[in-house]
Amino acid sequence: MTSQALPHGRYSVEMTERLGSGLFAFSIAAMGVTSLVWMNAGVEFTKGSLVLPIMPYPPAGAVLAVLFGIVMIVCGAMMFRTSTARMGAIVFAAVYVFAALFFDLPRLIGHPGSIGLRTLFFQPLALAGLAWMLPAAQLPNDWRMHFARYSIAAALIVFGADHFATLGSIASIVPGWIPFHTFWAIFFGIAFIAAGLSFATNLLRGWAAAGLALMFAIFDATIHIPAALGSRDPDSWCSIFIVSALCGGFLALAEVRSRPAP
Repeated sequence: MTSQALPHGRYSVEMTERLGSGLFAFSIAAMGVTSLVWMNAGVEFTKGSLVLPIMPYPPAGAVLAVLFGIVMIVCGAMMFRTSTARMGAIVFAAVYVFAALFFDLPRLIGHPGSIGLRTLFFQPLALAGLAWMLPAAQLPNDWRMHFARYSIAAALIVFGADHFATLGSIASIVPGWIPFHTFWAIFFGIAFIAAGLSFATNLLRGWAAAGLALMFAIFDATIHIPAALGSRDPDSWCSIFIVSALCGGFLALAEVRSRPAP
């Protein structure tokens, strides 16, 4: 090992962060491509309402599809480069927070008991939180860190609580070749809530992020990718990239060590 070489542990940390950040950026750009490919498609969001098959589910229409597609592709490309990663992450997060509040929150207010609408409101907030957290992960007193942590924590706790509110439905989507469907639905519900509390309190956050990255990778490998293969359903394909973005974002944070900014 030369004097310029990184210690093995630090090298592993940086490789994990780069892999996670790269997967996050790729997934965001892929969602943008999905928007352009299916720019004239729509999926039923609520009765009588068609939306684009991308988060945060704006009303179906070619203009919005092109706009969101371009924004996500550009932001994803910017996040691949160290020199532009911060700006790409900030722009993406700002767009997603605005769109979630403008498109999804009014629907949720109109149907406050809808678990589906609640999930689809907190998903873009979780992605926005991850995007904001990545360039500020080593700045524990930065306002973006606080906003990101609490947004992510709230989303994770809601996801976990909704697992228990719809236990039968969640258990039914576990692949048939995996035994103990109800057990896994309960297990992942508890895992979501525990991870949310970890992010909220900033205790064992790196371990929680690592567990979430593994969990979302399992979701894609066992549920979303098999469901999309051979399907022309744009919503199924977009779900793959939503979950892989969550996987990548949490993987990038898995080895973060909170320390004062230099």
